[in-house]
Amino acid sequence: MTSASPAGAPVVAPDPGPVLTLRRRVDQGVEFACVALLLGAVGVACLQVVMRYVFRAALPWPEEVATWLFTWAVMLGMALATGRGAHIAIDLVPRLLPGRAKRGLEFVTLAVMVAASLVLVIHGMDYVDRAIAASPALQMPMKYLFLAVPVGAALNLFFLAWPDGQRGFLQGLAILALGGLIYWSVRHGAGFLYSPASGPWVLVGVGLGAILLGVPVAFSLILGTFTAFASANPILLVTLAQNMGASLNSFTLLAIPFFILAAAVMNVGGITPRLIELAMMLVGHLRGGLAQANVVTNTMLAGVSGSSTADASTVAKLLVPEMAKRGYDRPFAAALTAAGSTLANLIPPSLGLIIYAALASVSVGALFVATLVPGLLMAAALMMVVYIISRARGYGGDMPKASGRDRLRGLVMAIPALILPVLIVGGVRFGVFTATEAGAVAMIYALFCGAFLYRKLTGRALVAAVREAMMDTVVIVVIIAAAAPFAWVLAYERVPQRIAAGLAVLVERPWLLMLAINAFLLIVGLFMEMIAALVILVPILVPLVVLAGFDPITFGLVIVMNLVIGALTPPLGVLIFTTARAGGADQVATFRAVLPFLAAMLVVLMLVAFVPALTQVPLRWLGQ
Repeated sequence: MTSASPAGAPVVAPDPGPVLTLRRRVDQGVEFACVALLLGAVGVACLQVVMRYVFRAALPWPEEVATWLFTWAVMLGMALATGRGAHIAIDLVPRLLPGRAKRGLEFVTLAVMVAASLVLVIHGMDYVDRAIAASPALQMPMKYLFLAVPVGAALNLFFLAWPDGQRGFLQGLAILALGGLIYWSVRHGAGFLYSPASGPWVLVGVGLGAILLGVPVAFSLILGTFTAFASANPILLVTLAQNMGASLNSFTLLAIPFFILAAAVMNVGGITPRLIELAMMLVGHLRGGLAQANVVTNTMLAGVSGSSTADASTVAKLLVPEMAKRGYDRPFAAALTAAGSTLANLIPPSLGLIIYAALASVSVGALFVATLVPGLLMAAALMMVVYIISRARGYGGDMPKASGRDRLRGLVMAIPALILPVLIVGGVRFGVFTATEAGAVAMIYALFCGAFLYRKLTGRALVAAVREAMMDTVVIVVIIAAAAPFAWVLAYERVPQRIAAGLAVLVERPWLLMLAINAFLLIVGLFMEMIAALVILVPILVPLVVLAGFDPITFGLVIVMNLVIGALTPPLGVLIFTTARAGGADQVATFRAVLPFLAAMLVVLMLVAFVPALTQVPLRWLGQ
């Protein structure tokens, strides 16, 4: 390989050597496998839709195959993100340290990641050896699904120890040694320090402590769960790998990568820019016009993706840099994008509402209708905050008002993009396909529009978009997977049940009960990912609120709104991490910048919780 010197003379690029070449080739091989697995899952999901409606013969195995492919893609991708330093982490403490102390903390952080990976390798293989069940459709041994966890963790160890150009073999061996010492000390010393009854406190303390020190969130959760169980019966340690694998073995969860892939294709295919252009024409002339367009874009995209993480990643990449160019504070832009992306779970199709409907045995269609007013009310509240902040800081106000002719042209250009929400919502509402299949259909539709209608999609752009979407999917979903054993420990120790039992005394005072439940859910959202929290809490809380006289449809909106607000708050704060990472904003500053939006969202939450007409009137109007 050659390059040019400043004087124009060709020079030979330095040979990376066989050590770094091996690392690069492993990286490329794992990336290829992850992309192939995810695309295979999309293809299998679309195959099921085609077989059902074209050949009228639904197959029994596509959902199972798709989830297996997805599980392997995420666990292999976990190692890929480790090798590239792409895992989501909070760097508050590291940035405050001087150079030598910072490097020392980075060394310890890598050692903690080694310890967490050893947990998954050792106890993951233990669970694989114990697994005797077979999958229902293909009758494949389930051990091959759960094998993804220790295999991905073993690749983690490779990337953590192998030289990367900045550290050599000796440093890698030192990191492995310290990580092994941490694992051994916790595994064999925990019983002398605390009893199993202290598990929940240890879980939260170690998990949060590691996160604050800069350990990636996923590895912090794994280490916290391991530490909590280390003093208990050793057989419980296999539940870490078992829960991580089982959490990914969910066809519903596949909606996240499918919609992220669809959003990536929409970006490079010209669909999302059309929506942004339309939003700019509608509200760009207002005070804080580009920020207002951010909210409107999120509102329109909410009807496409159903996934807040997908919308956060999509809009952040497109609008945060543009807002920064026009003088908006970058953390403000990232915080606004994160807050706006919550609309994806408040406007149909919503992944959170679909999961709640399945757990609470209520109508998905009724939930979709009931959320129309609250979703638009939330968008209006965010726009009001944007106006107030923009007026105070002098943002925007420099864009001319679009003419009616230009707005009509923008609407016509955006029609193919606007058809997609109708296709998705209509398909899910009338049972044409599931929410997950809708994500696969959305990607195929985005491919069609990008290639044949807007003609912006090229092969190279498509490959780059899929690779980027794969990484965005992995770093988000691996936190969801790591949160599963974390949540399981809380459930095992009956922490939610104890809290629910305490709340039961308020059944005779329903409004006080609802206020207490909202406070409880906001706290839960700090520590638990939405899907995991829904799985644990819906069966506990729904009977309680129904007994108190509240409508389960309205409560569905209340619990989902609480938990998506939790996605904006530390320590998990997935949406803040996503937008800050995609938009190049400082994470800590972004957490501070989101506070005014959180205040507005809490006001809307209280209105939805205590003014039932906001959800019940649309239901009566539409005969649900």
